[in-house]
Amino acid sequence: MAAPHAIHEEFPNDAARIHELKVSDAHFARLLEEYDAVNDQVAGAESRHTPMSEEAETALRKKRAALKDEIARMLAGASA
Repeated sequence: MAAPHAIHEEFPNDAARIHELKVSDAHFARLLEEYDAVNDQVAGAESRHTPMSEEAETALRKKRAALKDEIARMLAGASA
């Protein structure tokens, strides 16, 4: 089961563009990989499977949000 906030849940109407960019744009593919890794870390912290300080969890949440924003910008650019 995917962690909450998986990219396909965040952008359910952009599945085709996500796939297209993932295979055609190495930077976008790296962003997705990094987003998934950070999202998994946040999910682990939320479930207490991966204990960490509140500050570390907050930093991960901010990083996830920044990655999501960059992914959204790239998706918007791809649809323009």
